[in-house]
Amino acid sequence: MRLGFVLAGAAALPAAEFADIVRETEARGYHTAWTGETGGYDAIAVMATILARSTRLNVGSAVVPVQTRTPTLLGMSAATLGHLAPGRVALGIGLSSRIIVEQWHGLKYSAALAQIREAVQIIRLVTAGERVNFEGEFYRVKNFRLSAPAAPVRVVLAALGPEMLELAGEIADGVVLNWIPPEAVPASIAHLEAGARRAGRPLEGFEIACFIRTCVTDDVESARAALARDITAYAIVDVYASFFRTAGFGAEVDAVNRRWQAGDRAGAVGEISPRVLDGLGVVGDAAVCRARLDAFARAGLTMPVVLPFNPAAGGDPRPALLRTLRAFGA
Repeated sequence: MRLGFVLAGAAALPAAEFADIVRETEARGYHTAWTGETGGYDAIAVMATILARSTRLNVGSAVVPVQTRTPTLLGMSAATLGHLAPGRVALGIGLSSRIIVEQWHGLKYSAALAQIREAVQIIRLVTAGERVNFEGEFYRVKNFRLSAPAAPVRVVLAALGPEMLELAGEIADGVVLNWIPPEAVPASIAHLEAGARRAGRPLEGFEIACFIRTCVTDDVESARAALARDITAYAIVDVYASFFRTAGFGAEVDAVNRRWQAGDRAGAVGEISPRVLDGLGVVGDAAVCRARLDAFARAGLTMPVVLPFNPAAGGDPRPALLRTLRAFGA
């Protein structure tokens, strides 16, 4: 089983400590170090740092919002990383949120899958060193050609719903799933296969990764309480609420939203049931967590991705991060 590990949180540590964690992640045999981008660290810069501090470790973004950079610039960034570390880069892109795109960046927000499709076309042309002339609904590029060395990289899409999953199966090199129980993974794979059939290609070599909130700990109660708060923050967002319902958690999602809309924040968190916690997170000692990740792999993932979280809100993240990192791999 290939494993990934999310190093986004570790980037907040002093540079020397982050470098040590990158090297340990590689030494323990993790396949890919993942990072993301919202309002904190720039994903491309973190990916470059990880590559500079390792020799075999792959890097991936999950994800860079497609709306906050032009696809030409995304292609330039991806090609740069791919040139510096051939074969080790996965550019993960996805549709962001209205808050991030419109309020934080002052740009027009769209949830149209056509924007992703156009962006992937342009990114592939740029990284291949082709001359790009493109007229689409969202993007227009005239006579651009990369002046640096061409370096095609893997392009993966963040996907929850059926349409994005099918698009990923059709045009991408992989997918990153999120907040999904292992029991729901086969249904997602079926949509990936439908998209691949539409494109007339097999899914052989296609990466099916999934971020899995994980905390290796003896203080299970505190970790599950932290996980419940995290799930609540997503369950009140329409797109995730809809996805959680399709995963079988409709009653809990409806109860959370009723409480939240009534102003009862603590009550909303309390509606996250044990079965939701068990389905969407991995908490316990090392043996329990390893067994649960095995279940995710058996469900059809090619890469379970350990996303460590800190059970002590506001506390030092190092102990939980390092214990979780060291529970897997060599």
